[in-house]
Amino acid sequence: MTPPVSGSPLALRYTALTDVGLRRSNNQDSGYASPHLLLLADGMGGAAAGDLASSEAVTIIRSVDDDTPDGRGDVDALDHLTQVVNAANQRLGALIEADPAVEGMGTTVEAMLWDGEKFAVAHLGDSRAYRLRGHKLTQLSADHTFVQSLVDEGRITSEEARHHPHRSLLLRAMLGRDDFEADYSWLQPQLGDRYLLCSDGLSDMVEDEAIARALGAESIDVAATDLVRLALEGGGADNVTVVIGEMVDASTADEESELACADGMPQLVGAAAEAPQPRRGAAVDVHDSTARFAVDPEELRYAPREPSRWRLARWLMAIVVLFALIGVGAWYAYQWTQDQYFVSESDGTVAIYRGVDADLPFVTLRHLESETDIEVDDLSSFQQSQVRNGIEATDLADAEQIVRELRDDAAPAPSPTPSPTVPVAPTIPAPATVAP
Repeated sequence: MTPPVSGSPLALRYTALTDVGLRRSNNQDSGYASPHLLLLADGMGGAAAGDLASSEAVTIIRSVDDDTPDGRGDVDALDHLTQVVNAANQRLGALIEADPAVEGMGTTVEAMLWDGEKFAVAHLGDSRAYRLRGHKLTQLSADHTFVQSLVDEGRITSEEARHHPHRSLLLRAMLGRDDFEADYSWLQPQLGDRYLLCSDGLSDMVEDEAIARALGAESIDVAATDLVRLALEGGGADNVTVVIGEMVDASTADEESELACADGMPQLVGAAAEAPQPRRGAAVDVHDSTARFAVDPEELRYAPREPSRWRLARWLMAIVVLFALIGVGAWYAYQWTQDQYFVSESDGTVAIYRGVDADLPFVTLRHLESETDIEVDDLSSFQQSQVRNGIEATDLADAEQIVRELRDDAAPAPSPTPSPTVPVAPTIPAPATVAP
């Protein structure tokens, strides 16, 4: 990619156009274009306020356009864009929390912020960004859809994806939730590049070859009109919105005075220009069977679905498997404890126990293996303390050896053997001497 020639700064011409389509009663797309920002949001949820979601997202994100590159300080364009996109997601979350009637609303986001040298880009959902360079059209964004994941895995072709019954089932979108995840990147433009942001009301109705021809029209205003016309001629099944930017030499940017952007004012189209208000509860006539049973395709496409019985069965099965694994683990742990032995006290005597010296609620981990006639009180103070605290043994034989040693220490010392008594001869008095 060759950068612009040094000394020839680029400027951004722009236009935005939308149409409700041939089958919709209201426009849930929002678009915005200015000398620094191209922005598009395709609202989701049908009756769950998709127009409100896209309008609020565009209102929050386009606030970045109020800051000139110099006014952003040390924050570069990509960081600044990331901040406002996150703020838009938080805004949707706050609206949903305040009014559960709009639960399920959401929006796609496609944004390109020009900092004078390059574009900071944000992408989320299945709205698309294209670039026409010369006569070559390139899709810059990757759809966050179920069908695109099948293409990426090689399970279907891109042509099969265009006609897949679930081609519009989104995997990622801005829903006001914590698991929000957008794609961010830098894009270096060239003089003459044209950039197209569009909702799926165009990309689903018109082939890329036709988009390339229309985008290459004599001016971006004509290109926008031709693209919307092609979408309506292709069936107009959805709202269609296009936001186009063209890179021109800044020194000649004001020469095309007939363009819609010649006045330099931002262009705001779709739901964001109509400022939709939050719903307050359901406005459905319960006696009107059409109202009760007709379902907006947008609601089928985007809104959270009630879990099917098979999904519930899978959850129940997962819970059963989890408890089974816990049970097996507990059984093995219990079996291990029953291979352990220790010596302790039982009713004042030394005894051998099988298990571990611990107590758990509703579970007995120790069992009396055998008792002895060794009185604990006959042991030394130190041994009494050991026995009462439990003396661990490696196995039953080791426990029995511990008992033998305790028995030896507790046996009373033998009494000293008395010395044999030697009989003493009686003293016989000498006979008296009789004087003559």
